[in-house]
Amino acid sequence: MKFFLCLFAVVLLFSCQPNPGPSPSLAEYHKIVDTGVQTGGVKMIQINTPSGKFNVWTKRFGNNPKIKVLLLHGGPGGTHEFFESFESFFPQEGFEFYEYDQLGSFFSDKPKDTTLWTTARFVEEVEQVRKALGMNKDNFYLLGHSWGGILAMEYALKYQDNLKGLVISNMMSSCPAYGKYAQDVLSKQMDPKVLDTIRTLEAKGDFENPKYMQLLMPNFYNQHLCRVQPWPEALQRAFPHINSQIYVMMQGPSEFGVGGSLANWDRSKDLPKIKTPTLTIGGMHDTMDPEHMKWMATQVQNGRSLICPDGSHCSMWDDQPHYFPGLVGFIHDVDAGTFKK
Repeated sequence: MKFFLCLFAVVLLFSCQPNPGPSPSLAEYHKIVDTGVQTGGVKMIQINTPSGKFNVWTKRFGNNPKIKVLLLHGGPGGTHEFFESFESFFPQEGFEFYEYDQLGSFFSDKPKDTTLWTTARFVEEVEQVRKALGMNKDNFYLLGHSWGGILAMEYALKYQDNLKGLVISNMMSSCPAYGKYAQDVLSKQMDPKVLDTIRTLEAKGDFENPKYMQLLMPNFYNQHLCRVQPWPEALQRAFPHINSQIYVMMQGPSEFGVGGSLANWDRSKDLPKIKTPTLTIGGMHDTMDPEHMKWMATQVQNGRSLICPDGSHCSMWDDQPHYFPGLVGFIHDVDAGTFKK
């Protein structure tokens, strides 16, 4: 009798869960929709810039007219490779999603004109990519990680009427606040002798010194960027592909805060303008302040927070048991119209 009572309780529990709605059938999800030579979902999109026309690389996974997720990588100057873990989780949910190298990154064109590397110009690029991929307010979910989170916030503040859902992954809403967190919290977790050597190399501008990376890798990156050891192959492959010119110009050469053109970027007071259902994601071991990222969800009009207890800056790799269920649940809730803060 106890067994049947327990079984009934389990059935009742699951019957009370929100219905995410029908997903596309396997045949529909994998249906070939492009004509001509098949490219495995790869599409080069031509964008217009103040310096002329260039092509950016995108790769499509699946077909779902109701849920289309565009992934904005970090850096600036990073690559889509940081998102390859999504390929193990999104298809089984029936989500159509796109990996994408921003202009200047990896498979996309790499113009030398440095006037192109501004947040405003990147926002217009995302808008052109959205249009080219047929995304609209009824199906467009934008997920930005790290620098991509900055770009996603800026896009939402200008074009949120085109969005159905927004995900800000592992990014604070203020670079000065991030710099303070790096100085007051992260640096103090490091061995003082190691930190002194790193600071000395930075003061000299000796960032190319092999010792700089030799110290950062075990003492900073392995603690706060990705805690999986050894690093997943995709991350090991991605790092040499980062466009260092864009990265240094916008982020700056130091990992302890922002020293480039983004140094004074701060949208914390503008968060209440964002009405789109929003998920903020952070990690307890992140380079970013988890309390700030939790606070961000209280500032937007319709926000939810997910702090991954075992995650760092790349929580999609080192805390997948928390990152993906929280992210997938958010998308299903928004799609079904059952989203709650």
